[in-house]
Amino acid sequence: MSEAPAIHVRGLTKRFGQLLAVDHVDLDVPRGRVYGFLGPNGSGKSTTIRMLCGLLTPTDGDIEVLGLRVPQQAEELRRRIGYMTQSFSLFTDLTVGENLDFIAEILGVPRERKRARIAELMDRYRLADRRDQLAGTMSGGQKQRLALACAVMHEPELLFLDEPTSAVDPESRREFWEALFELTDAGTTLLVSTHLMDEAERCHRLAILDRGRLVADGTPGALTGALEGRTYLVESDDPRRAQRALVDAPGVLGIAQVGHALRLLADEGQGDGFAAALERRLDGAGQAARLHPTPPNLEDVFVAATRPGERERAA
Repeated sequence: MSEAPAIHVRGLTKRFGQLLAVDHVDLDVPRGRVYGFLGPNGSGKSTTIRMLCGLLTPTDGDIEVLGLRVPQQAEELRRRIGYMTQSFSLFTDLTVGENLDFIAEILGVPRERKRARIAELMDRYRLADRRDQLAGTMSGGQKQRLALACAVMHEPELLFLDEPTSAVDPESRREFWEALFELTDAGTTLLVSTHLMDEAERCHRLAILDRGRLVADGTPGALTGALEGRTYLVESDDPRRAQRALVDAPGVLGIAQVGHALRLLADEGQGDGFAAALERRLDGAGQAARLHPTPPNLEDVFVAATRPGERERAA
């Protein structure tokens, strides 16, 4: 496997009039891995993916994908990549078999290879018994498997997936991720955009986008490890009142209810007396609540990466 990254981006920028959708993003995506794009709607994930695919021309910046310059060599690149969109984009009035046959033609799969490749994908993604079913009558999970089969029809080196599991149930999502890891086992590089924390945890590496800016990049373990010592559980008989007492407290970056407890994220640089100071604040508000250190998770990472930007915008 090549040591060069599958995707190498510097200063990637996209403006739509006065709107700065992607703001000078630098990115390196290693080969043969699942690289996650995490961010809320409107953060620039889809716009970035479309530029990386050559579907959208950047305002500024340099893009190299699989050793090719984009958008200059976008046509050559399209033969080597797959793209699965958020919404089902195949033909609902064609059968499963007809969709696969049509996509094979569009992607230039050789005729002598096409029949065997379609049969292989139908078997792999459990579509053989639905060959003659109209795609529009399938369930969300079945449509997802068909879309993935079409996206990998030509055995791409790199697969882009734009929020691919947003409309499926948890069991279908687990099955889908197993299929993705089978692709990486075979050497395919995957770039997956998501706003779901449980999906982000599955990625080998993550980038977090916020209002078009890259605000965090690293492995899930490294990103959560950087927050060690800044996360607490707050146990209280009345978590809603305790939350109101702490939400504006100095040093509190974020606080949210999780079941019968509160999860609190502290700002950087809080000293050893931080938890005791908050407990005194709670006592003063008539709340007999206590803080306990707890391991950070990716939701904490997301809050730590994006909340400072919210404060800047509010100011």
